[in-house]
Amino acid sequence: MATKKVTSLEVAKLAGVSQSAVSRVFTPGASASKKTNEKVLSAAAELGYRPNVLARSLITGKSRIIGLVVSHLDNYFYPEALELLSNALQKKGYHVLVFMASKTSGNIDDVVDEILDYQVDAIILASVAMSSNLANRCVDAGVPVMLFNRTQDDDRFSTVTSDNFLGGQKVARFLIAGGHKRIGYIAGWEGASTQRDREAGFTEELTQHGRSLYAREVGNFVQDEARRAARKMFTKKEIPDAIFVASDDMAFAVMDVIRFELELKIPEQVSVVGYDDVPVASWPAYDLTTVRQPANRMVAETVSIILECIENPETKPLRIEIDGPLILRGSAKISNISNKE
Repeated sequence: MATKKVTSLEVAKLAGVSQSAVSRVFTPGASASKKTNEKVLSAAAELGYRPNVLARSLITGKSRIIGLVVSHLDNYFYPEALELLSNALQKKGYHVLVFMASKTSGNIDDVVDEILDYQVDAIILASVAMSSNLANRCVDAGVPVMLFNRTQDDDRFSTVTSDNFLGGQKVARFLIAGGHKRIGYIAGWEGASTQRDREAGFTEELTQHGRSLYAREVGNFVQDEARRAARKMFTKKEIPDAIFVASDDMAFAVMDVIRFELELKIPEQVSVVGYDDVPVASWPAYDLTTVRQPANRMVAETVSIILECIENPETKPLRIEIDGPLILRGSAKISNISNKE
């Protein structure tokens, strides 16, 4: 049999306060005295009362729900960033609904249609982008949209990323300083701004030093494809003596191929550098030199911007790029270069 739901009026009667006082206690950001708060929470616990968030959203026009679209959850960076985002937004009284998108298609129209059905207050796109038509629909619906760890050519949206171009430059300078002559690159998905900017910074810096890529393959941010890319890269008579891999997740797969299939030594014969600095990168099994994505700072900026957009629809879009350090470990030869750039 269905259990009868306890109402806020019943809580108010037991606590000896008004119904509006109960509402204030359970509304994030609303004001209620300490005494009122204690009485209401005690009564609610005794009666087993839970506020109806959806009903309240019909009254206030705010669901206090933020839709988060993400792909590449098998990349260690995104579960960590997702946890940080969820925790930070919960502290501000918001809840996150997570929706999965295709890793490669870039078409998230159906996903966002579903999100809009939930009357979300805002949408954060992590590792995906949206079409201009879909962007127009979100704007028309009055739902703020921003991008996390992606950019796109639409100046209506705020974006927060690490400085991917500068990160690529740092890797190139590091490998050149380490005396490497045959430098390869394994790219991520070529439709991603992160991939584009990392490679652009990397190749531009090589060019500035009179160098060019010795070899290039595409791993699409997928470990199996990164393994195939590594095998193909080492079919030349003279093998690369260094590889920059566009993500740590792919770099782990590349290192496994180099060591266990090709039976080459890292870094004595091949230096490997990744990007992200996920927790596994510091494990002794990989000890990966990599560019750190400052996830905590990226999340803090994202939360600050999206909440401002919710409160003030006239907020102007911001494009934030946060510098991340090159973390030197044992997977690459180290010269006297400093990582304090």
